Amino acid sequence: MATRALLRDGHRQPIDDAVILWFPGPASATGEDVAEFHVHGGRAVLAVLFATLSALDHMRAAEPGEFTRRAFENGKLDLTEAEGLDDLIHADTDRQRSQALRQLKGLLGDRARDWRAQIIEASALIEAGIDFSDEGDVPAELIAPALAKIKTLLGEIEQVLAEEGRSERLREGLVVAIAGPPNVGKSTLMNQLARREVAIVSPHAGTTRDIIEVQLDLDGYPVTVIDTAGIRDTDDPVEREGVRRARARAAEADLVLWLVDATYEKNLDEGTAPVWVVRNKIDLDAVESDAGGRTSVDVAISASRGDGIAELISALVGFAQNYFGPGEGGLISRERQRKLLEQTVVSLRRSTSVIEHGEELAAEDLRIAARSLGQLLGRVDVEDLLDVIFRDFCIGK
Repeated sequence: MATRALLRDGHRQPIDDAVILWFPGPASATGEDVAEFHVHGGRAVLAVLFATLSALDHMRAAEPGEFTRRAFENGKLDLTEAEGLDDLIHADTDRQRSQALRQLKGLLGDRARDWRAQIIEASALIEAGIDFSDEGDVPAELIAPALAKIKTLLGEIEQVLAEEGRSERLREGLVVAIAGPPNVGKSTLMNQLARREVAIVSPHAGTTRDIIEVQLDLDGYPVTVIDTAGIRDTDDPVEREGVRRARARAAEADLVLWLVDATYEKNLDEGTAPVWVVRNKIDLDAVESDAGGRTSVDVAISASRGDGIAELISALVGFAQNYFGPGEGGLISRERQRKLLEQTVVSLRRSTSVIEHGEELAAEDLRIAARSLGQLLGRVDVEDLLDVIFRDFCIGK
């Protein structure tokens, strides 16, 4: 229910002309009675309103994520949906937003609840077989459909785990490091990609001594571009530390743009990330078509004039499409979720292998598998995780 009202402080002095929304529980977002004050956003209005509310008995400011945590504790959200809401709050690109919204709507949680129900059904069949162990063929008639159900579940969960972490990658983003010798235009290229002045450009070698990062949205893909110190031997202790950090950051990147001019060749320590040689300070020649692969690509640009930048960005988009994979991504968006599903698979496999040694052993493994999925949903043994999960939420969310 919405009501327009004149808000007053404890001395009956007017604060603001506002709209008040009343959400009676349990139909509210948290499951509790909730009131929202929609006020004008000036600092003076907010300061007086907060001071007035704080003066009331049993009233305090919410902790980060407290509303979402109350929704979780009141059964309005499971833990995967709460994590989806956190990802939605922090989404930088449209693809991240879309993925987070699907998690919030039960993308993984609904499947996990169905899997857990099927495990409990299989466990019930096996335990019934134990109860009727003296009835001849009855245990076999119960165990056979239980094993069939378990094998089907194993196939489904293993398929989810085999999706190569596409959703996890989309959540974390692609990291591209610009590396190379000093004074070859790394900071100029960084500014071109960012379309603003984020790095200092100087004709003097060694200007960049620390790592500069900028977040880009390339066709909906989240990309972090890193400008590193020029890699060379130096006696300057500060620059030497910058070179050390540059090498370490480049080694951790998903793609390295090794920037050179006509007088340099690649001199980067070999790592697991693909390396594209970007030749700066020359006229644009060609951009090789293998932009989406993991082999070296040779690109020619003029960072100062902007020649070849559009082609380089197009190549980066192609690499991102290959890196994140086709489609909307998988069910798993966090390492916590992957580990619990892996534990579930281990328990399910073990239940099928030990059943010939005793139905009781198989039944215990199925209980462990169901417990892992319960932890995934946040319904068992997650108290120690809650503070970690909700601490990164916004105040008032």
